[in-house]
Amino acid sequence: MCRSIKTLRPPYAEQVTESDVHAAALQYVRKISGFRAPAAHNTEAFQEAVDEIERATAKLLGALQVRGR
Repeated sequence: MCRSIKTLRPPYAEQVTESDVHAAALQYVRKISGFRAPAAHNTEAFQEAVDEIERATAKLLGALQVRGR
């Protein structure tokens, strides 16, 4: 679906920054909403979605156990 989103877990990414997580969340929301930048009346909903996906991504990455590490 979002081919430009990079895998953010080891061994594919050794160091993942908050910026990496934000960029992935933003790309995801852009893809599913169809907006590169939302209109003013959609900005709050767009940003809330990005924030929620950032939190969910950080939670997921923190909980994953990678075998052989």
